[in-house]
Amino acid sequence: MKKLAKGLLSVALTTMVLGSAMMGIAAPVKAAETPTKITLLGTSDIHGRFMPWDYALDGPNQNGSMTQLFTMIKEIRKENPNTVLLDAGDSIQDNSAELFNDQPQSPIMVAMNEMNYDAWAFGNHEFNFGLDVLDKVSSQYKGSVLAGNIYKENGERFLPAYTIIERAGVKIGVIGMNTPMITDFEKGTDHLDGLVIKNPVEETKKAVKELEGKVDVMIGLMHMGIENENGIPGTGVADIANAVPELTAIFAGHMHKLVKKEEINGVLISEPDKYATHISRIDLTFEKKDGKLVLTGKEATALPVKGADGTPAVSDAALETKLKPFHEFARADANIVVAELKGMNLVSKNEIEGIPTVQIQETPLSDFFHEVMLYYSKADVVAHQIDNDKAKLDVGPIKKKDIAYNYQYAGGEITVYKVTGKDLKDYMEWAVGYFNSTRPGDVTVSFDPKRRASKYSTNDFFGGVKYEIDLTKPYGSRITNLRKLDETPIKAEDTLKLGMNSYRMEALQAKGGALEGRKFEQLWSSKDNTAFGETGGTIRNRAIAYLKEVKKGVYEPKVQNNWKLTGVDTTAPERKDVVELINAGVLSVPKTADGKYTNIASINIKDAVTKEEITELSAKAKVDAAKFATLKTKGEFYHQLNEARKAAEKSVTPPTKTQQKK
Repeated sequence: MKKLAKGLLSVALTTMVLGSAMMGIAAPVKAAETPTKITLLGTSDIHGRFMPWDYALDGPNQNGSMTQLFTMIKEIRKENPNTVLLDAGDSIQDNSAELFNDQPQSPIMVAMNEMNYDAWAFGNHEFNFGLDVLDKVSSQYKGSVLAGNIYKENGERFLPAYTIIERAGVKIGVIGMNTPMITDFEKGTDHLDGLVIKNPVEETKKAVKELEGKVDVMIGLMHMGIENENGIPGTGVADIANAVPELTAIFAGHMHKLVKKEEINGVLISEPDKYATHISRIDLTFEKKDGKLVLTGKEATALPVKGADGTPAVSDAALETKLKPFHEFARADANIVVAELKGMNLVSKNEIEGIPTVQIQETPLSDFFHEVMLYYSKADVVAHQIDNDKAKLDVGPIKKKDIAYNYQYAGGEITVYKVTGKDLKDYMEWAVGYFNSTRPGDVTVSFDPKRRASKYSTNDFFGGVKYEIDLTKPYGSRITNLRKLDETPIKAEDTLKLGMNSYRMEALQAKGGALEGRKFEQLWSSKDNTAFGETGGTIRNRAIAYLKEVKKGVYEPKVQNNWKLTGVDTTAPERKDVVELINAGVLSVPKTADGKYTNIASINIKDAVTKEEITELSAKAKVDAAKFATLKTKGEFYHQLNEARKAAEKSVTPPTKTQQKK
């Protein structure tokens, strides 16, 4: 009976389940497992920004720093404890981080350890100071260090190609690669002696094979941008993504670009710009299917240190306290006085607000850097650029930070190449493409919008020669009267020694460059071991040495007058009105749509004036627009508007003391 009862009960239950199913009522099932979410965070190209401070200039900089990133990272770790923190290289160079190479500790390593980075893939700048310094600094780091495409001459890997990190049962293979361009960047040094740099595409394939069956997901940590550098195959992560679809995602770097999210061949890519201004975030979702972890979702973005309203992330107080001794050491170094400037300021005040003097005319500042470069390189001609529109150096003490402020490319050096007069002329024509061509009636010089927005200034100045730049001429034929300092004309077939930055030369020689495909013999570099080395060979440090050792601590500039711009009407009477209206805030220098870049178009006094402009500028000048209704040209309008503005200002007399009391 009991057996029968059990059988009947079983039948009854089965009937109920089937009946429920037929009626559309779901039968009870085993609860599904909650998906597992892994968050990957990636930084790159921090370049010494351990605190929100610019040490070379000795001033606060809250655009990005490791202490600010740490505040953001802590919040993300609260949100998801299954978080991995990675860095794609170029961490220990710039912002005075190299000051600590001969000190017991590097602030970057202290910060990375406190922030608990899981892995760090070397960038090209990690090798700037030689293998002994790199070993000393990197040995302080507690996480995994990766460089999968760098080998020893005996065939062994210099460092591991990958590491395996586990979170919530998910095994993550992180593959680290460095740009193969490092061989070009370190040319002339012994920094790569004993090492062989291999193709990162092939080495990534090799690492993937070694990781197969050992991990649930593979992530690239690559010190390379998306696109190939200078058009050289295998130097961008797009090539890796196309060749190695087994990768789920790649953290890119090196090119100082912000890439929130891009997908190539199914591989997700994110790059966090530069200088700790952003952190890339990649979220991966896993579910168990048939007893195996399966990736079911992936998403990427890059989070800014500064919010949309411009408010910066708070700097982590505890980490700041830990880094305070390094902060004070670097500040003290920046304020060392190296010389006294006498006679005149090196940059005159901008004549027109929004049009930087340092970019549109020869200044004693640019002449100073040429003087330094010519002295040490013994070149015939030298070239450099000034990245700071606000460059200035006034009479008085010259501190180390003043040199850095005015020459902001920390790694810039002097490399000498053997070129012809034609090569020099072609380079110069490219350089002056920074300016827009002018038309009759243009009373201001303006900049090409694309060139204005480039990563570094491409407005190169030339020393050791004399020349004019005629902006009425088309692109490619603006350089006139090119000659040596003794007035000897430079001919196309002449052989010259040209001193300049090697990175600029590589860009000029690359596909699409002004010197595309041309080869030049390299004669000397200030960073050669036989010269001044990686640190001593920078233009910044040569400038400091020149002031101290050659000028004996006193510098008195002389006006050179070696070059000038022509093709802008500086004699038109209305030009004075234009200048006064701009400086009074009535007339604006043209900007890009986002307002980021100024002076992208010249102001012309012969163009027709519109009713809209008359209305707008009259309102700004607080005068009646009706006065100008019959005017035809902008020049006429600007002149009469300026006269009316000044008359209105004179008519508004300040109240007397008696009137104020009432």
